[in-house]
Amino acid sequence: MKKLLSTFALISFLCLNFLGLTSVSFANEVTSVEAADAVTLVADAAPTEKPAEAKKDEPPAPVPNKGDTSWMIVATALVTLMAIPGLALFYGGLVRSKNMLSVLMQTFVVFSLMGVLWAIYGYTVAFTVGSPFFGGFSKLFLSGITPDSVAATFSKGVVIPEYIFVAFQLTFAAITPALIVGAFAERMKFSAVLLFLIIWFTFAYLPMAHMVWYWDGPDAITDAKSLETVLGNAGWLWAKGALDFAGGTVVHINAGIAALVAALMVGKRIGYGKEAMPPHSLSLTMVGAALLWVGWFGFNAGSNLEATGLAALAFLNTMLATAMATLSWIAFEWLLKSKPSMLGAVSGAVAGLVAITPACGFVGPVGALIIGAGVSPICLLFVSKVKSAFGYDDSLDVFGVHGIGGIFGAIMTGVFVSPALGGTGVYDYVANKVGEFDMHAQLISQLWAVATAVVLSATVSYIALKLIDMTIGLRVKTDAEREGLDIAEHGEQAYHK
Repeated sequence: MKKLLSTFALISFLCLNFLGLTSVSFANEVTSVEAADAVTLVADAAPTEKPAEAKKDEPPAPVPNKGDTSWMIVATALVTLMAIPGLALFYGGLVRSKNMLSVLMQTFVVFSLMGVLWAIYGYTVAFTVGSPFFGGFSKLFLSGITPDSVAATFSKGVVIPEYIFVAFQLTFAAITPALIVGAFAERMKFSAVLLFLIIWFTFAYLPMAHMVWYWDGPDAITDAKSLETVLGNAGWLWAKGALDFAGGTVVHINAGIAALVAALMVGKRIGYGKEAMPPHSLSLTMVGAALLWVGWFGFNAGSNLEATGLAALAFLNTMLATAMATLSWIAFEWLLKSKPSMLGAVSGAVAGLVAITPACGFVGPVGALIIGAGVSPICLLFVSKVKSAFGYDDSLDVFGVHGIGGIFGAIMTGVFVSPALGGTGVYDYVANKVGEFDMHAQLISQLWAVATAVVLSATVSYIALKLIDMTIGLRVKTDAEREGLDIAEHGEQAYHK
């Protein structure tokens, strides 16, 4: 028996030594049968480790659902469609033909530039923990994010791949500065446009995105104490309870106020108010508006981050508010000007899209219809009467539609989120149900968000434009403006006779 054990030990040692698993000397192995027996006894006596049973009380880490992931990929592509070609064609058709390419160029390049800046530092500043106003720098250049990284949604235990969350939010960050282009179209230097929007993106868009949208996610909330921690880590306006489903404050008010400040500081176009400056192609503008409408479903319904009934509600509300706003605008235009116009129809559609953006996942279908009906006459008043009264040249009515429409939508969100008015109410993640609704408190939170967007965007825009005017200058020369920016700034023409 001892000889058999010795032989077995020798064979085992040779195998282990071949595999590089032992460095024990051959002599020690073969001359101590008793030691081999002892090791065998200890191994037999040791309890078998069962890691799965030891961790059976811990919930498994959430895994992205393929349906949610697929929907977010589609939604991200739809938002890209909004900007290029949607916004580019919408704006391009509204300017004179000699400036068509300049607007297309500005929209296209601004979208590209902001996408790169988002990957370098935008994402980490907006969507990592830091202060209530800025995030941190832990994910500069998207460091630490892998295909296995996940991002929270609005449901406990539900996540999506972080890469698609980064891409989805990139499209928001890229289209928002591009909206501002319409305010100073036909007269601002291309270099000044890019520099202004880099500064504005950094100091206006990113802080607003962090303040309104950053939080630790629902899984971090288990009780009242953990909620306090989440509130402490969250963006300032999120902690105040401000509701902005898809960007009423972050995108539209933010961009609209910047547009107003830019229109005032850059000054009027040569001949504004004296010469006719009609859109050169309402056909292209209509095509652009249609692409905006289609892409906006990704913008709004995609902001739910999941393919659920709430995404379906946001989708339906986007459809209803936009359709109602279109009808409302042309109805008022018909009454005031005796003729409904194509320009009025597309303007109404965009106003409806803007107004329902902050509310789309919080209000019911009736609330969406009311918001759509109410936003058009207000925006029509600003683009036709208020602009003329104050004499500012907001070329493509960015402030009148996006700024005013965004303010109206953000405030109405605080009203129609009420369950008594068909809204979803505000979810309580501690109780895991919809909580008691206080309309007065919610409206105060909404006003905080509106006021913050107005003050921050106006301040950043004024300082940035002032610095640029003192250095490289804001406007093209008079001869270049008369010739058209297509030739003067880019050496190309949209059309050849």
